[in-house]
Amino acid sequence: MKKHLIVLILASISFISFSQEKKEYDEVLAKKLGSDDYGMRKYVIAFLKAGPNRNQDSATAAKLQAAHMANIVRMAEKGELVVAGPFLDNTEIRGIYIFNVESIEKAKQLTETDPAIQAGRLIMELHPWYGSAALMQVNETHKKIQKKDF
Repeated sequence: MKKHLIVLILASISFISFSQEKKEYDEVLAKKLGSDDYGMRKYVIAFLKAGPNRNQDSATAAKLQAAHMANIVRMAEKGELVVAGPFLDNTEIRGIYIFNVESIEKAKQLTETDPAIQAGRLIMELHPWYGSAALMQVNETHKKIQKKDF
């Protein structure tokens, strides 16, 4: 139930920018972002879930978290990861990734580079997703508003 609610919320977010009033179309930007005629594109979304091996001591868990964050930064800088973030309600679903890839197989390869996945601290549930191509600008914008690194 929660998973379906999360997918519904994310799908709603991707349509928030739409309004009844037609905006000026920017063909150059649309092509740059890989947009279709609706301003949308394919992604793969990953739900990061609590894995079977979460019993590391605090020092090991902190090292895994630091390596996990470094991997996120690396994928974002390469343009493979569009959005990432934790959920704040401390449930089985720990966070999300939105990958700039067209296939589950490619997203699976990327998730396998995550030290937290390799250690079994997290597992990934992957789904093809259709969302606003404007998400492709998130990392560029984020760099402009981020004061501190993780």
